[in-house]
Amino acid sequence: MLCYRTAIKRANIVLGAKSMNWLKFAAAAAAISLVAAPGAAQYASDGAAFVEAVRKSDGSAAKKILEERGPAIINTRDYEGNTALVVAINNRDEDWTAFLLQQGADPNLASKGGETPLIAASRIGYDDAVGWLLGLNVKVDAANKMGETALIIAVQQRHPRIVRALLAAGANPDKTDAAAGLSARDYAKRDTRSREILQLIEARKITAADGGDTSR
Repeated sequence: MLCYRTAIKRANIVLGAKSMNWLKFAAAAAAISLVAAPGAAQYASDGAAFVEAVRKSDGSAAKKILEERGPAIINTRDYEGNTALVVAINNRDEDWTAFLLQQGADPNLASKGGETPLIAASRIGYDDAVGWLLGLNVKVDAANKMGETALIIAVQQRHPRIVRALLAAGANPDKTDAAAGLSARDYAKRDTRSREILQLIEARKITAADGGDTSR
């Protein structure tokens, strides 16, 4: 079982993120029992239904699917390629994000377009989720299908707190995307409206050990 109190503590240090309501979370987790191993035939439709239940915050529907199909359903995708975890993050749904991670959702599993949970959280400025994911040692330099990393996205969306957290976790500001061949540093230099972000990046000392990629 993953230790999310540790993850939250690390998030608080880096981001000043608020604490999870752990009593509420524990009650939600206890309310869903995960039983028998799932069958394979209904995985596609049940996976889509589970993702939709998370999207709608429909606890009853999600519980029924989990009871019937078991915990492996958590890491399935819907017909469009969306994962439940990325959907929960995009909804800024604290309870479902925490529940899915606690029940074994893969924090590196990419959703539609190669969107990892960390990229999704960085895109919408979801500081808490970024902190929890970094506390789980996710692949900080994983890229989507456009070659964009979480750091590139955070720079483009002007989220300095997330930029700071990603850099502290080892994100490489010089890894380039596939769309324009530009790095987070390049995008920061081009954006005259957020000089703070460029200052954060310039303050990071690049060492030979980086080798142009800090994926882990």
